[in-house]
Amino acid sequence: MIYCAIGVSNLGWDRVRSALRYIGLGWYVAICLVAGLVLGLWADSWLGTRPLFLLVGLFLGIAGAFLGLLRVVSRIVRGDTPADSKAKEDK
Repeated sequence: MIYCAIGVSNLGWDRVRSALRYIGLGWYVAICLVAGLVLGLWADSWLGTRPLFLLVGLFLGIAGAFLGLLRVVSRIVRGDTPADSKAKEDK
């Protein structure tokens, strides 16, 4: 049972797991974008090419975030769980 400010709410564990998946997706996108930007800035400062690698890093971060989101969301839509995909790999 989860207590909230309004009162007591009985959320099922399935709903909590779904919410945590979506929170994880947000973190995944943020980490991909920040990593691409930081690596691009580092490469620009090392090579002296000001916005070139920043833009390349941003593009790679966006592409990585999109591909990761596509993979995870397709699993969510199909209804697979991490335990299901692990069981399929073991076969």
